[in-house]
Amino acid sequence: MKSEGFLSRNIAGFSQALESVIAADDLSRQPGLLQGLDSRTKAASFLLLVVTAGLLRNLVLLGGLFAISLVLVYLSKISLTFFLKRVLLFIPLFTAVVAIPALFTTPGTSLWYIGSHVSITQQGLLSAAFLLVRVTDSLSLGILLVLTTRWTDLLAALRWFRLPALIVSIVGMTYRYIFLFLHTANNIFMARRSRTIARFSGAANRHWLAPVLAVTLAKSQHLGEEVYLAMLAHGYSGEIVTLDDLQACGRDFLWLAATLVIVITLLWVNYL
Repeated sequence: MKSEGFLSRNIAGFSQALESVIAADDLSRQPGLLQGLDSRTKAASFLLLVVTAGLLRNLVLLGGLFAISLVLVYLSKISLTFFLKRVLLFIPLFTAVVAIPALFTTPGTSLWYIGSHVSITQQGLLSAAFLLVRVTDSLSLGILLVLTTRWTDLLAALRWFRLPALIVSIVGMTYRYIFLFLHTANNIFMARRSRTIARFSGAANRHWLAPVLAVTLAKSQHLGEEVYLAMLAHGYSGEIVTLDDLQACGRDFLWLAATLVIVITLLWVNYL
């Protein structure tokens, strides 16, 4: 039935999102290379690598940086397929919005003509390639950092770097409760499916979905107020407090030294 297909697709989507989060949280506890590093060390080193990706002017070096990311994925005991799916999920959308128009709007030597007035230029193709590879490198490093770091440790590291407590709190609460709402929405769809006998059209499904979204928004606002009052009752003062203290050891300093060597080498070759 059409309505059952609509409900089944949404239930499967919600369940897949929740399973993905659980799998990512399990990866941060694997006995891999990056999982054993202090979160502050990883955050600083990955930020340095992302800045380096923005400074490089050589596609080969940018490709080498992506290859380093894949090596770190392997040493961190993360499935390469799982990692690449997460990276490549955002690349086509970003390319369509930003990189593709650059092919036609960047002035330069025309390579291919589309019609009589539109052409793809060599400079536009090069600009799009640089943009695509830089985004791929930066996104790979960011996803690798999130996959190999527990969320609480990552927030504590951001606060250690003096990121405002309000921003850290908002990010932490958003990440935590968005999955609660996914779970709630999943229950709503499953409840409707278990009570559905007749066949509904697409218009009927959309008519049902509108009040569900309104109820979810109202429920999120009410839950936010309750959570904030509960935090105040437990002594919340705006500062993030974690049970585990962040501690750096010898391998963290070795990792930082290795990162500096990689960065200096890439920049030195780039500006030769």
